[in-house]
Order: sequence, then structure tokens, then C-alpha cells
Amino acid sequence: MSDATRAALAAGTLVALAATSGSLYFSLGLGLTPCDLCWYQRILMYPLVVVLGVAAVEDRPGVWKTVLPLSLGGLALSGYHSYLQVAPGATCTVGGPCTSIQYSMLGGLLTIPRLAFIGFALVTVLAVAVARIGGEADDAWGMT
Repeated sequence: MSDATRAALAAGTLVALAATSGSLYFSLGLGLTPCDLCWYQRILMYPLVVVLGVAAVEDRPGVWKTVLPLSLGGLALSGYHSYLQVAPGATCTVGGPCTSIQYSMLGGLLTIPRLAFIGFALVTVLAVAVARIGGEADDAWGMT
């Protein structure tokens, strides 16, 4: 594995770890109750810490095939969740108080679902970078 691949996997691990730690801080540290969509996003983010971390240590650049479904699913969920928070009259089709904003930063610019979206986007970009660096993406996506 190249140094660039290992660096991308390590960076992905750090992003997933920061997102996981942040979500635990919001719920355990600040006492905020996660809505249903937040739980689903956690289900997709938490394993990425271990999957990416082990891949970085064990020299497994093919891990992007496992990471992308999780990160793209999380990207879709957090995007939908962010939309629900800004769309007038939106109702959550999953259940729970998904439309309420429990915590905002930077004058309302950043909310918990938007932070999750940023985390999933970064992990997705890094997973694609790992695939491209290893040349596996060209074969898998018919770009040879």
C-alpha cells in the first residue's frame, strides 16, 4: 500500500472517530436525545471507525468497497435530515422529532445533521481517493 493510501485511510478513520465522538458528546455530555434519523446515521458512522482503522493498519486498500455503501447511505440520510430541518412544513416520515433543531453552531449554520453530512462527505471523498490511488476504481467503474 502506498503512503498516500495509508494517509487517506488514517484520515478517514480520524473523521469517523471525530463524528462518533461528537455524537456521543451531544447525547451523553449535553443530554440531547437523538431522533430516529440520528440513530440511523450513527448506525452507519460508528462502524467506519473500526473498518477504516483496521484497513489502515492491515494494509487493505480494497476497504473502499465496504466503506462507500455505509458513507453514501449516511450521506443520503443526513442530507434528507438536513432538508427536513429547513423545509417549511416538513414532517419526518421516519418518526421522532427529526425536524427540530436541538443544537446549532455558527448562528444556526451548522446543526447536528449538517455536521454528520460533512463527516459522511469527507469519508466518501477519502474512500474514493483510496480506490483511485490503488487503481481499483478504474477497474470497478469500467474506466480503464
